[in-house]
Amino acid sequence: MAGTEETAPEPAATQQPVAAAAPAAGPTLFQKHRAAFLVLGALAGLVLLFTVVPRLFRALRTVSTDDAYVSGHVTFVAARVPGQVARVLVDANNRVHKGDLLVQLDGEPYQVRVGIAQAAVNAAQADFDATLAATRGLAGEARSLRFTLQRASENVDNDVALLRAKVATLEAKKATLARAEVDYKRADALLKSDVASRQQFDNATEARRVAQAEVERAQQEAYQIRVRLGLPPQPPQGQDLAAVPRDLQQNYSAVKEAQGKLMEVASRLGVVQSFDATPQEMLDEFYKRDPEGNVDRILEALIRSAPAVKQAEAKVQEAQRNLDEAQLRLRYCDVVAEIDGVITRRDVNPGNNVIEGQSLMALRSLTEIWVDANFKETQLALLRIGQPVDLDVDMYGSSKRFHGRISGFTNGTGETLSLLPPENATGNFVKVVQRLPVRIDLVDYDPDQTPLFAGLSVTPHVRIHETPTGPDAGKILQPYLSATAPFKSGQ
Repeated sequence: MAGTEETAPEPAATQQPVAAAAPAAGPTLFQKHRAAFLVLGALAGLVLLFTVVPRLFRALRTVSTDDAYVSGHVTFVAARVPGQVARVLVDANNRVHKGDLLVQLDGEPYQVRVGIAQAAVNAAQADFDATLAATRGLAGEARSLRFTLQRASENVDNDVALLRAKVATLEAKKATLARAEVDYKRADALLKSDVASRQQFDNATEARRVAQAEVERAQQEAYQIRVRLGLPPQPPQGQDLAAVPRDLQQNYSAVKEAQGKLMEVASRLGVVQSFDATPQEMLDEFYKRDPEGNVDRILEALIRSAPAVKQAEAKVQEAQRNLDEAQLRLRYCDVVAEIDGVITRRDVNPGNNVIEGQSLMALRSLTEIWVDANFKETQLALLRIGQPVDLDVDMYGSSKRFHGRISGFTNGTGETLSLLPPENATGNFVKVVQRLPVRIDLVDYDPDQTPLFAGLSVTPHVRIHETPTGPDAGKILQPYLSATAPFKSGQ
């Protein structure tokens, strides 16, 4: 072509040689270390098999939370009486048994009070013995007055019988007098007709006068008995001289006097009788106090129940109770452990003056231990009392796994039980997943080998697919606690 210059190709000898073919590639890194990678892969598989898979399996078959802590009872040791501390026998972290002496107060002032109270008991007992003796004297007097009343009643009966006998004698004397009157009149008539002698007339006259005197004497004796019985000498017109009122025995003065004295003594023995009661009713009421009417047993019972004896006995009991209280306060000078546990918060030293109720130290139980697990409300649907629980405690790590069982659910979430519960009705509501405290009791726990301390962090795993066991298994709420059933920890 015009204007162009054609360039001839260069000879082959002068051309640049084509780059030589790349040499064949060597073995790769994987190929070089294939065996090592296979070993690592196998190890990773084993790790996955023995760590991840069990955790995944546990996660599918359990309900867990990391918001759980060890809890336990705390017993605060306090002085039950005021005084000065003489000795302190324990220190913080010491382990003690129930009944061990912890603190000893100066007991001398209380020993003095015991002596005073004992003297008061002795004095009250002496007063009681004296009162009992005096009351026995009253009982003896009552026994005597009972016989006096009975004898007075018998005397009335005797006088009534005697009155009737005198009236009968009077009637006999009157009959004798009537015969003497007839003999006198016959002798008088015979004397006038000179048939009878003067001597016969005088004998008839004398017999008449004697009969009249006998009648008069019998009549006066009857009058005397009536007066002694409290009756008028002569009965009302139309009544028999031997007639007496039916209630004469009950109203006779001597009987009423004996009854009054007996009532006075009986009242001091605590027996209250009606003033309208007749003597016989009074005696019948007395004998009713014993089924067999035994006077000795009746009087012994009256002595024991007499007001003076009961009052003296009450004073003895009061003095004895004061002595018991003084002895009790003396025993309170020895402050002992009420439970098995470990001493904490010791706040007392020898020489301190303490007051009643002042806290001296605290005792934490190592045996009454449980776990409070705060589960989310979304985790509670499958939880029941009696379900087994695996407990991982941070203190022991994986070297020790504890076991327990759910024993109860707190009736309220943590926020509702706080000092200032939330006010969700104010309008500033933000929904927050709540947590409910669930109590887990330990099973086969040995504090001597692996002790747990309050506040330790725990991760519980509740095995929800296993059958609940133990008391109230499968329930959510515990049954009502019976007043007679013994209390058990965890209820």
